[in-house]
Amino acid sequence: MQTEQDRLLGESPAFLQALDEVSAAAPLEKPILIVGERGTGKEGIAARLHYLSNRWDAVFVKMNCAAISDSLLESELFGHEAGAFTGATRAHAGRFERADGGTLFLDELATTSGLVQEKVLRVIEYGEFERLGGSKTQRINVRLIAATNEDLPRLANAGKFRRDLLDRLAFDVITLPPLRARGEDLELLAEAFAINMATELDREYFPGFTEAAVERLRGHDWPGNVRELKNVVERAVYRAAPEAPVDEVSIDPFESPFRPAPDAAAGQGLGGHVPAQQLPANLKESVARFEVELVEAAMRQARHNQRKAAELVGLTYHQFRGYLRKHGLQPKDEGG
Repeated sequence: MQTEQDRLLGESPAFLQALDEVSAAAPLEKPILIVGERGTGKEGIAARLHYLSNRWDAVFVKMNCAAISDSLLESELFGHEAGAFTGATRAHAGRFERADGGTLFLDELATTSGLVQEKVLRVIEYGEFERLGGSKTQRINVRLIAATNEDLPRLANAGKFRRDLLDRLAFDVITLPPLRARGEDLELLAEAFAINMATELDREYFPGFTEAAVERLRGHDWPGNVRELKNVVERAVYRAAPEAPVDEVSIDPFESPFRPAPDAAAGQGLGGHVPAQQLPANLKESVARFEVELVEAAMRQARHNQRKAAELVGLTYHQFRGYLRKHGLQPKDEGG
């Protein structure tokens, strides 16, 4: 079974520097803050911090704060006593108690309320808290690792995150590079995800990617980072014939000529982009000229790779080739 640790593959300088920072910070008993875009592997880095620490043989407890409603988050973190609220029929140990002696990883900490942040700060400073509805002080020994994809200093300056908590969390900050800054790692990760998917499908081996497929992967900006790459590669492998190299790579699974069109009302504002001084104008000629300019610009940016160019203008490959034929823009050896 694939885990977050499987995503910690790479040889790019930016990624190796992050791993060096993890190795240096892991033995400490201080809080660590991991910052990175969605899909960059923050949970895997948190696990690496734990298993390289002196607490490696103790519990590693994880929690995504954004996945719990505000009304339940305090109870999930700090526990509650029986009768603390309607439905609380028995005492409940929260994540901090369950992580006693080990490590607690809190993802998306920026989404928490000021009350929760205050209680987290108290745990960091004094190692104690009270359960919801209780008065007995609980004392614990937990190493806290937090993660966020937000700019916490900016949120603190805006009064949306406690400055004193940020100061305590930021004993050291490990910032993970996005996949677009890890060019050397793209094919390495894609190959690993493809092999794992082939194994999951009970295939004897993974026959590799064609050069066109590799170019398709290289040409994408990967806003979803490693998580997005994993999904794209796994989808490509399962759609491909078992014995043939992967040639077709679908970045957007919703891509289809039958995809529902946006509401007509959504395009009503487009008229505001036409300066009045350009009128009167021939609509058909203006549209055709715009199409030609956009298609040619996409071809230049994609270095005349038609599949990449189609993606740049939000069309399927076959739709894009239709525009090339419509305006007589296809290469000479493809004419006719």
